[in-house]
Amino acid sequence: MLDGSPARPSDRSGPAAITPGAGRWNRLSDEGCARIQSAACTILERTGVRVDHPEARRLLAVAGAHVDEADRVRIPPRLVAEALAVAPKSLTLHDRSGRPAIAWGGETAWFGPGSDCPNIVDGRTGERRLATLQDVRAGISLVDALPNMAFAMSIFLPSDVDGRVADRHQAVAMLTGTTKPLIVVTYELDGLRDVLAMAEAVSGGAGQQATRPTIGWYINVTRGLLLDEDALGRLLFLAERGLPALWIPVTSGGTTGPVTLAGTLAVNHAGVLAGIVIAQLVREGAPVVVPGFGGDALDLRTTVDPYVGPDPKGAAEALAHHLGLPMFSLGGGADSKVVDGQAAAEAAAAILVDALAAGQVTHDSGYLESGLAGSLAQLVVCDELVSWTRAATAPVDVSDEAFALDLVDELGVDGSFLESEHTLAHYRSRWYPGLLDRRTRGAWAAAGGTTLGVRAADRADAILAAATVPPPLPDAASAELREIVARAEARAGL
Repeated sequence: MLDGSPARPSDRSGPAAITPGAGRWNRLSDEGCARIQSAACTILERTGVRVDHPEARRLLAVAGAHVDEADRVRIPPRLVAEALAVAPKSLTLHDRSGRPAIAWGGETAWFGPGSDCPNIVDGRTGERRLATLQDVRAGISLVDALPNMAFAMSIFLPSDVDGRVADRHQAVAMLTGTTKPLIVVTYELDGLRDVLAMAEAVSGGAGQQATRPTIGWYINVTRGLLLDEDALGRLLFLAERGLPALWIPVTSGGTTGPVTLAGTLAVNHAGVLAGIVIAQLVREGAPVVVPGFGGDALDLRTTVDPYVGPDPKGAAEALAHHLGLPMFSLGGGADSKVVDGQAAAEAAAAILVDALAAGQVTHDSGYLESGLAGSLAQLVVCDELVSWTRAATAPVDVSDEAFALDLVDELGVDGSFLESEHTLAHYRSRWYPGLLDRRTRGAWAAAGGTTLGVRAADRADAILAAATVPPPLPDAASAELREIVARAEARAGL
């Protein structure tokens, strides 16, 4: 007889990546993608983008773009085509030990948390408070233990350290708290330099991040047609060194771009293409990761920027696949304020759609309140939903062993398959939940009748209580991390 217990995480989760068995779902046809690409190139050539960085303007002018006195740059389609021809179509992120961990490209989806939520929400009570550095450490430890989270981000923005150096403290927590690949947000170029120095201290010295990168560097750009100086400074810095730059312009329909989905996508895509051109002018073959999300619009009834609006889902992913470049997507977040049915429904829908669209590296699991808060309990819920999605999209085994025709013939029309050796051997091929509840109502009530948020919070606490600490860094690397933070604090006058 079967023991009736749920599968262990190692049994039910498999590898962290999801590759849809029936192939990628396309929200946009090839013709639709080509029309948006053409519209974006028209915008670049006719309207142009403002480039608030003198070296970037100089590179573009030398290459044949037109730069006017207002720093607006009009980029001819030729430069876009040349840049797309040489930009890398894939890259590999490594874990802390230098082993390949994420093959970034193609038709696979990997999920992980987001960064910089200013607030944390308790999964049991719904209480909301400012996040602290200890919350960052706890979140990283949880991500390290969750089998379906393939990479780590900081999750929270710590309120108990000075904002001018918070990114350095977050980096220390990530570099010491997990062995998984990282997506890092820094707030300005000096912070990027410092965190890169930390990463190189951990990975074995200068130049190691270029040959075996463990970090993707997230650059938020002001808007599609406004490339700000700070974002461009970081893009040039990363391109010069051959480090993966996540170039993510943000255009909001109805405010910074047309309210229509196609119009918003075209404006944002113009900014994406401009960044690719600039990076390739700095260094041919510089790795640039493009957004697998975009086309969002403010909810004009509430003026909130929704994280899980259905309108744009899959469109930017299709555009990124059309370019053939690695993409950074958004899925797993929620607009709900607490860990409730809305939060689970929104996260489930977004994770499933992004997996079907092969969104590649997809962040924001665990987000609530449109990115203003995060929850460790919600992160646990998302981990379960990623596992569910992998099972729902996996190829179907149609082998002779799976059909079991001889057993069907042996047992006939009235036989019971429950006691068979075949069932014992294969029952774990079915997905069993570790968090979602399938018990009878009586069994559920007898066990406490807990809601999903309470069970998820309990699971997070149990994981953190039992979590094994990653191998410590060498003493010299730990000392270097502390010294880099101390120097940053001294420069800030702290």
